[in-house]
Amino acid sequence: MFTDTTFRDGHQSLIATRMRTRDILGIIEEVDSMGFQALEVWGGATFDVCVRYLDEDPWERLRQIRSKLKNAKVQMLLRGQNLVGYRHYADDVVELFVKKTVENGVQVIRIFDALNDIRNLEKSIEVALKCGAHVQGAISYTVSPVHTIEYYMNYAKQLVERGVHSLCIKDMAGLLTPKVAAELVKNLKSKFDLPVEVHSHATAGLGELAYLAAIEAGVDILDTAFSPFAMTTSQPAFEPIYYSWNEYKSLPEIDWKKVDRIVKYLAEVRKGYEEYDVKMYSIDHRIITSQVPGGMYSNLVKQLAEQKMLNKLDAVLEEIPRVRKDLGYPPLVTPTSQIVGVQAVLNVLTGERYAKVTREVKDYVKGLYGRPPAPIDEELVKKILGDEKPIEGRPADYIEPELEKRKKEIGLLASTDEDLLIYAILGEVGKQYLKKRYDEKICVDWSIVNEYEGGYPI
Repeated sequence: MFTDTTFRDGHQSLIATRMRTRDILGIIEEVDSMGFQALEVWGGATFDVCVRYLDEDPWERLRQIRSKLKNAKVQMLLRGQNLVGYRHYADDVVELFVKKTVENGVQVIRIFDALNDIRNLEKSIEVALKCGAHVQGAISYTVSPVHTIEYYMNYAKQLVERGVHSLCIKDMAGLLTPKVAAELVKNLKSKFDLPVEVHSHATAGLGELAYLAAIEAGVDILDTAFSPFAMTTSQPAFEPIYYSWNEYKSLPEIDWKKVDRIVKYLAEVRKGYEEYDVKMYSIDHRIITSQVPGGMYSNLVKQLAEQKMLNKLDAVLEEIPRVRKDLGYPPLVTPTSQIVGVQAVLNVLTGERYAKVTREVKDYVKGLYGRPPAPIDEELVKKILGDEKPIEGRPADYIEPELEKRKKEIGLLASTDEDLLIYAILGEVGKQYLKKRYDEKICVDWSIVNEYEGGYPI
């Protein structure tokens, strides 16, 4: 069985998540008829990018996609207590968000935490189960002295104890080797009576090898994208993986002429986003040491290019694993990929390590993102926190309920719970989006309002 990621991680990894809803809707019914068990179309960076860059309502995108699907389930990626944002949110925000995702059409929720801290998943898993969604517990895979098979099996046990319906090995940087893929799949299959899925990236050239090993080990589901939005920083391509897996067990027949139509359509769509294209034409062996995930790599390239600092890319890729070690070997996936990546860029551009420290790094060191896999460098803790002590409890327990406060702040700009969540999660970016939409509805000319100090002359 396959999960298609073209409309979420495929374009997130290759064109900075810029695919518009109209381009998705133009082909998704054809994709739906291909026999995928699920289409991952929502969550991850799509929520933010819809609002921040595309001037689109992410909830409307979800509803429109759901209305088109008759076969495959609608899947989303949820960052646990971070939801689809970049910080921890209060439990009341998590509860409302998960409830609304299911009401608006999500059927499968893949839930992960960047640090594999089970405390950061408990609330979202609990609510998703109550709402009747299929809950998939994702294991954030990475490589470090502390990330052993035993480590991953222990974390999987914690996920299963919370009631998840399936497990996913989430290899966001494409570091999963064939040997480890086989070991993990075999161990998970023998220990737990749950479907096991593997998600990888082709960035370092290991993704396809890991998938083949996973197939031989008895994996249930693989994540792939159609070839125009596959390979390099994205997932392995559906077409060759299907063709290969079919030699191991009989898969449902597919219509290759339909595949041709889908591929031609998507190839044309990608051409329209050339300015955002990662333009990576082969594997990058440096990923094996830097451990940079696909989406993170494409954003690093874009951000450095915008600052005319692309010549610093190699230095940043070398600095990332050093920062990661200092911070206790966090897996590089949102939000820790941004935390580590931005700090690495700062270290390189300033010429002095930790001369400037982001607020996010300080919060991370303080424990506000959760428990790191390994202890943080003691000297760095002292430099950043001084005499202040890191927190020890569940991070969300230190966050006051947010929804009532956000309702008062946003006022009439949010007419639905979905609007409220756009603001609660994205803050000022969400507010500006809602304000623009509100202004267009009632045709307010704010230049005149401001001229008369908030009112019109009588």
